[in-house]
Amino acid sequence: MPLIAPSSYEPPTQLWNGHMQTIIPSLFRKVQVSYVRERIETPDDDFLDIDWAFGKSAHKTTGEQQSIDGFSSIHNTQSTKSQLVILTHGLEGNSGSQYLAGMVRHLTQNGLDCLAWHLRSCSGELNRQQRFYHIGETGDLHFIIQHALSKGYQTIYLMGFSAGGNVTLKYLGENSASHGDNSLSPAIKKAVVFSVPVDLMGSARRLEQWDSLAYNYRFNRTLKRKVLQKAAVMPGVFPTEAVTKARSIREFDNLFTAPMNGFQDVTDYYTRSSSLQFIPNITVPTLLVSAKNDPFLSPECFPEELGRELPNVWMEFPEQGGHCGFPPRTGGIQGIYWSEERTLQFLQTTEG
Repeated sequence: MPLIAPSSYEPPTQLWNGHMQTIIPSLFRKVQVSYVRERIETPDDDFLDIDWAFGKSAHKTTGEQQSIDGFSSIHNTQSTKSQLVILTHGLEGNSGSQYLAGMVRHLTQNGLDCLAWHLRSCSGELNRQQRFYHIGETGDLHFIIQHALSKGYQTIYLMGFSAGGNVTLKYLGENSASHGDNSLSPAIKKAVVFSVPVDLMGSARRLEQWDSLAYNYRFNRTLKRKVLQKAAVMPGVFPTEAVTKARSIREFDNLFTAPMNGFQDVTDYYTRSSSLQFIPNITVPTLLVSAKNDPFLSPECFPEELGRELPNVWMEFPEQGGHCGFPPRTGGIQGIYWSEERTLQFLQTTEG
């Protein structure tokens, strides 16, 4: 304990493998969320775009849509009772990704406020600075949390999906009291993460296997496109010729992500950025859920023995579910997903 086995998740019979459980929801699930966008300036003269969605019974006005301009005045009277979930999307995702938007819809329908923030250059507009995002960088998440605290929230939950889950777990482990920093805000009460590549090298190798090459190609293509777009406005800065030759995410990270962010090479980047080494330091109740048929994850991403030893991190590894999938057994792909119900259950329990 607290390894949770067996898991309660059961997939729909017509989606019988991890690829179908990953791809069908991603392509065909349609989720509409009414977000209010806010842009905040970062200390390094860049920006982060964040999308707010407010709980169904929270922040009632005269029937008009809540705006960010009126946000502070409303929170002066109601924030002490508000609970906020801060959600971090996956690689090349955004607040409209179905796995995140579905979660936001379910949580807000149950009274929780949500803040879905975008990693740099993932909101639809390239960031200003030379740097992009990488999945070991936790400073922006810390900045977002401080921004949320400035709004008056006293109860905050962290959520992350895939690469965003790695960022979330790493942040929690880096800033725990047991790790020596002790900078984690007491307002952060719990965390939930799904489909996390806690071992980045293992995950990169898994994506290079024949049955996952389509995912690898898709991510590699969109990442290279962003570099070339930015190179057009920052000529001579980026190694565009080398980047265009990258055939996989691992090659891209070796040629671009690692050197652009001060790492020696991709091995150094993946080693220092993998959240697995930080998980034992986590001090707030945290739920980590990854499906064993996830086509993105290697065996190293399912540390069951570690899960049996930790007092604060609950690990749940269903046999089925795919990558950021977990479609419901009944009700169709447009319904409420098991991951959404599982999250609310974990957040509402007095213990983990």
